[in-house]
Amino acid sequence: MRMLSTMDAKNYDPDAPLHIRPSVRGIVIRDGKVLMVHSRKYDYYKFPGGGIEAGECRIEALCREVREETGFAVLPDSVREYGLVHRRERDNDGTTFVQDNFYYLCSIGDKLGQELDDYEDEEGFTPEFVDPRHAIETNLHHDHSGKESAMFPREAGVLKWLLD
Repeated sequence: MRMLSTMDAKNYDPDAPLHIRPSVRGIVIRDGKVLMVHSRKYDYYKFPGGGIEAGECRIEALCREVREETGFAVLPDSVREYGLVHRRERDNDGTTFVQDNFYYLCSIGDKLGQELDDYEDEEGFTPEFVDPRHAIETNLHHDHSGKESAMFPREAGVLKWLLD
């Protein structure tokens, strides 16, 4: 898979234990808009997706995560590799957090209903087809009520790649 970008905070101890958490992200485009998950509480947009569970392949994780966060079923035969964002930074517990975010272009079928985790429900995760420029502006320039995350520039960067 092609490398889109590397996000390396360089704020970690090179000898610290690693916390490795690979993840998948779905890119669904319809009529020039991108399916994103909007956090109503913190006002940011993210691609639907999340961590790969033990025993899952990336495509299985992608289908599960997109369904859970948006309620839409991914059509497995539509899935195509898009790119990888590699992230490395110091985690709160002193370990070095390493995350490969695998992005896939895909199509969706029926809406089956969301199955949100507690924190996702508390943040008000809502699926929205959004203009990529609006999502970039929101992630990079809006107040997120004190929530800080490397996710905001990561997702904005992938959206910029899509626009180019």
